[in-house]
This record gives sequence, C-alpha cells and structure tokens, in this order.
Amino acid sequence: MDKTRLQQQAFFMRNSLFEQGFLDEQFIQLEELQDDVNPNFVEEIVILFYSDSVRLVYKIEQALMSKQINFAKLDDYMHQFKGSCSR
Repeated sequence: MDKTRLQQQAFFMRNSLFEQGFLDEQFIQLEELQDDVNPNFVEEIVILFYSDSVRLVYKIEQALMSKQINFAKLDDYMHQFKGSCSR
C-alpha cells in the first residue's frame, strides 16, 4: 500500500473519530505540539494513555475482586484514571 493511500485512510479515520465524538479540540491541541523534532509525539502520548488505562483498569478490577476491599487504594486508582482521562 502506498504512502498516499495510507495518509488518506488516516485522514478519513481521524475525521470519523471527530464526527463520532471520540476526539475533540484537545486532540487538535495535542497535534499542534507535534513538530519535526518529535514527529511521533501524538502517537507516543496516545500509546502512553492506553497503556496507563489498561494498567489502572486492571488494578481497579483486582481491587474490586479482593475479599476485603481497600477503599483508599481503590479511590487512588479511580482518581488516577479519572485524571488521565480528563487530560
């Protein structure tokens, strides 16, 4: 598959994510931080977000499945997850 075709697919996918409400103006601000010095900035940030999300959801799940729930830890995990989602 040639580069132009991949760029077109990425463009259409990006537009679709905006139309569906998955992306908003914060994503545009993130894209504006990307430059020639760090051309993969957005990709790196998105990968970090999903990695952290998977880790935190797993910790939340484990905390909830515990016989004695440590609500302080659970609150901490939930706060971390909420914070990463709002940024």
